[in-house]
Amino acid sequence: MNDFTEAHRISSLLEYTQTYDRSIKDPEKFWSEIADSFTWRKKWSKTLEWNFKDPNVKWFVDGKLNITENLLDRHLEDRGDQVAILWEPNDPNEKGQSITYKELHAKVCQFSNTMIANGVGKGDRVIIYMPMVPEAAVAMMACARIGAVHSVVFAGFSSSALADRINDCEAKMVLTADGNFRGAKTIDVKGLVDEALEKTTSVEKVIVYQRTKTDVKMKEGRDIWWHDAIMNMSDQHDAEEMDSEDLLFILYTSGSTGKPKGVVHTCGGYMIFTYYSFLNVFQYKPRDIYWCTADVGWITGHSYIVYGPLLAGATTIMFEGVPTYPDAGRFWEVCDKHKVNQFYTAPTAIRALQAHGLEPVQKHKLDTITVIGSVGEPINEEAWHWYHEHIGKGKCPLVDTWWQTETGGIMISALAGITPNKPAHASLPLPGIQPIIVDADGNELEGNNVEGNLCIKHPWPSILRTTYGDHERCRQTYFSTYKNMYFTGDGAKRDHDGYLRILGRVDDVINVSGHRMGTAEVENAIDEHPKVVESAVVGFPHDIKGQGIYAFVIAETDGIEEEIRQTVKKMIGPIAKPDHIQLVSGLPKTRSGKIMRRILRKIASKDTDNMGDTSTLLNPEVVEEIIKGAH
Repeated sequence: MNDFTEAHRISSLLEYTQTYDRSIKDPEKFWSEIADSFTWRKKWSKTLEWNFKDPNVKWFVDGKLNITENLLDRHLEDRGDQVAILWEPNDPNEKGQSITYKELHAKVCQFSNTMIANGVGKGDRVIIYMPMVPEAAVAMMACARIGAVHSVVFAGFSSSALADRINDCEAKMVLTADGNFRGAKTIDVKGLVDEALEKTTSVEKVIVYQRTKTDVKMKEGRDIWWHDAIMNMSDQHDAEEMDSEDLLFILYTSGSTGKPKGVVHTCGGYMIFTYYSFLNVFQYKPRDIYWCTADVGWITGHSYIVYGPLLAGATTIMFEGVPTYPDAGRFWEVCDKHKVNQFYTAPTAIRALQAHGLEPVQKHKLDTITVIGSVGEPINEEAWHWYHEHIGKGKCPLVDTWWQTETGGIMISALAGITPNKPAHASLPLPGIQPIIVDADGNELEGNNVEGNLCIKHPWPSILRTTYGDHERCRQTYFSTYKNMYFTGDGAKRDHDGYLRILGRVDDVINVSGHRMGTAEVENAIDEHPKVVESAVVGFPHDIKGQGIYAFVIAETDGIEEEIRQTVKKMIGPIAKPDHIQLVSGLPKTRSGKIMRRILRKIASKDTDNMGDTSTLLNPEVVEEIIKGAH
């Protein structure tokens, strides 16, 4: 098998240092050389145009390509019969699927033709709201092949959250399923879509994949079964020519205002960076079996289940289930069954499994695993050591990856077995990435043993281009805090060895189980309850989730905590339900009416010894009352 990845895989610490130095001295030359090995219809005229003021970033300017020709077509000759996707269903007794590159190519072409036959074309937006089945990945790639823009919505989000996203991007089509198996539960996915569509006007067709075989309502003229839609469709399709900067997908993420923001990624740069980061962070080699446990509804699923691995010609596992069903040994059973080499999961999952003790782990060999990885939030030291010792058997490198929906791919991480590991440290930037730590005024803090806000000073190929339909919001959120820098919203520390440790969010965003929730979005949902006057939401340390949600609520009546939780579940989804709700008579406010969340964060975290100066508050007496009633 021709290993086209060999030239791009860093193989020693010295090579990393030399490559990194070269990539910083001349980023355009560095990325251009990597991009050269891909299939382009027309080569770019200029590698990079950029400024962070507007912001305006373009990579591989005027380059023409289709990302699916690099995901699929270029592998057919050497890897046609190699498994591309291994699908592991929710129920271990159900038969899984092994789909080769040849078969995947045929499925994607067939569904591309299906979408065109149902009125979708280049530039149209398509919402994918599906369980973790191979068809979800097929749908993503079929959109990319015809030039439609996909927006995957996690199938755990509520109908209201789905409707908001459909309306924001004016989606023409929704791809969904009758239902979703999740652990012991069956979720009525189609019912949620029907509810959402009552609040939207743009959707013309809904294609429904039959997964749970439950009874669902099908609206004539709008809804069509997947198996009926693909019938008689050809499995040959010539991919649409796309510009490097054409939209590939929109992915909605919570922000510090209530409305979700649609992060936009484009075709060329995203392709190059997800491939390069996947290959080097995980040190993937031909015939390895790689498993990322995320859902395609999140950026991790986009970049490191679908795009990155398939661009590198990898075998990638898609898992429909949950870590604890039918028991807490499920991950480890799947690792042994498929002889997994690289395993990538979230600290939340590790902490949840750690709580079940070692018995579920000890039943399994885990002897094929060579790399373990962590994603979603900084991993705490206790979980790091448990994961390293019991899953990695003390010998596997643990890559603690830092990145964001907006960055498109992994930015700071050890390269497995190449650069050093340090517990709870993301460690060093990937080649081409230029992170800096700044103080509150935006002055760069040089040298080691410094702590401040994490920024990036030069664009990388998979940086977000805009927030869909609202470029000013993109500028305000990421580029206005510090001049000529991308502000990550995270605090960071560079230790005495020069390794970076991420300290978590410095803005009004909570990281719940690795999923970012804007406090404003949760507050808006709480305020929908008719008896709620006002609310303030903060994060607090949580043993399993990393951060939990603590809501301080002024209400007209007592005893409505559970009703509030149900309101949030309905508006956003179960993931956003507050762990603690404290009914209060007032909230600490400045004289200009701003809620002092700093004080509420301290109360929620049980750190009330030093509350700072509260005398400037409009209502300092309320602080004592809240402390007394705290959970």
